[in-house]
Amino acid sequence: MKTIALSAALLALAPGVALAQNAPSETWRADAARLLDEAYPADGPGAAVIVTHGGETVFAAGQGLADLETGREITPDTVFRLGSITKQFAAALILQLAEEGALSLDDTVSDHLPDFPEPGASATVRQLLNHTVGIQSYTNIPGWMVEENTNRPYTTDEMIAVFADLPAPSAPGEAWAYNNSGYVLVGAVIEAVTGKPWHEAVAERFAEPLGLDTLRYGEEEDEIAAMAEGYTRGEDGVRPAQRIHMSVPHAAGALVGSVEDVAAWSHALHGGEIIGEVSYAQMIAPTELPGGEVVDYGFGIAPTEVRGRDAVGHGGGIFGFSTDSIYVPEADLFVAVFANSDSPQTGPGVMMRRLAGLALGDPYPSFEAADIPAEAFEAMFGVYTIEGEAGTRQFFARDGQLYTLRSGGSRSEVFPADGDRFFYGPDSLTWFRIERAGDGAHVMLMHQSGAVEAERAVRTGPVPDEPETVDVAWETLERYLGQYALGGAVVTIAPGEDGSLTTQLTGQPALPIRALSETEFSVEGVDARIVFTLEDGRVPALTIHQAGREMRAEHME
Repeated sequence: MKTIALSAALLALAPGVALAQNAPSETWRADAARLLDEAYPADGPGAAVIVTHGGETVFAAGQGLADLETGREITPDTVFRLGSITKQFAAALILQLAEEGALSLDDTVSDHLPDFPEPGASATVRQLLNHTVGIQSYTNIPGWMVEENTNRPYTTDEMIAVFADLPAPSAPGEAWAYNNSGYVLVGAVIEAVTGKPWHEAVAERFAEPLGLDTLRYGEEEDEIAAMAEGYTRGEDGVRPAQRIHMSVPHAAGALVGSVEDVAAWSHALHGGEIIGEVSYAQMIAPTELPGGEVVDYGFGIAPTEVRGRDAVGHGGGIFGFSTDSIYVPEADLFVAVFANSDSPQTGPGVMMRRLAGLALGDPYPSFEAADIPAEAFEAMFGVYTIEGEAGTRQFFARDGQLYTLRSGGSRSEVFPADGDRFFYGPDSLTWFRIERAGDGAHVMLMHQSGAVEAERAVRTGPVPDEPETVDVAWETLERYLGQYALGGAVVTIAPGEDGSLTTQLTGQPALPIRALSETEFSVEGVDARIVFTLEDGRVPALTIHQAGREMRAEHME
């Protein structure tokens, strides 16, 4: 069942966007509702969406069920876990405190948390906010994010103790890596400066003054009648998601709210009601690393683009829920999509961008698969070298299915839309066209995430033959079984079918691996090799060779 709320503001927008340049077409709302209807089932977990212009709601709707057991429907005021959208609230609060002189972004962690050890103690508050803190992110600790650990309450000090003494992957400010531990420390700094729990400070400074009734700390979920249940999808279908106490995500992801209240927050934040111009400019600016590399991430929010227009936004993912939101300053347009599944039928980011493009009068291309056999495209198959970088992309068919394979990446299914355009299915905005250059060479024009400007790659040769495999005795293969620690992830080597092995990285599906020698294996569908280290009959480690990198993973005994 779909619930739709519409505002008269749809017909009275100020000039500035396609919606407002002329009276919107009679089909605009119907098109938005159709997108939502196609993206989520009426009888399963679904999503709430909102589109605002100038702070006024022009489209808000719900599709699917907030509670499968009771049949309660999703509406625009249904409450979801926000996940990492929480980070922008915490970051804005830090910036308010800096404006008030209560702290400086150049303060060190030890200035406010004197017991935190080095090297993280020397990191600045700024580095906490932009993910250059360098410490271990607790969500990447091998084997830690299991229900036994997540389904119990923690104090702030107890959460910090989970990661404080672990080896730091990098020095503060040296590298960018998304870091949930950093935002636990952001919450701890807020608590040290204000003298109250971080979420109470958020409520007092933001939720209460702005009238955001649903914006609350997730520990209060049981008290919220409109709270959605969270689901996941496994081999046995849809089921309740892993349980997590909201003290675990802390200031990195523990807030809940509705799309309506987050839209109101966005209007206040981007309209100058929360922080001043200088602070806001810092918040949305990309991060520059010492070597000159620029990362599209600010303070709890990230610069991006929609149909060639500058935008800022942030998504979230937490057990049972996935969210995304975006703001387009040029059009004063905000879009949010919140789903009550961590494995929804359509990713919120895809739906969000489709709604934004539609609202801008510049919709993303939409494709339907054409009934064209894979062999019809054989002349186009080959290796395409991407202009301006060292990467390549292969285009080929296996067992009648089309694929592309980016160097160092994973094989992706491709579907023909017509004779020269191809796409990656309904849950992707990426598509490409293959055309002939003036010299007769095939050229692949790839529109990543539906980008207006295409990445250009020229065919430089045929697809290489599959490497020859060898037989390896099970007595040898058996030694490779087990788990290997790879930074913050775990590589699992397990028995496969027909006496083979599989590999699985944390959060990813298991993939078959094929022996090229006694110790070297190719990964099916991925441009990568795994080499096991054999020492006196023991296997202390494996090394993954991918995209020009060598990544050693230690055997977890």
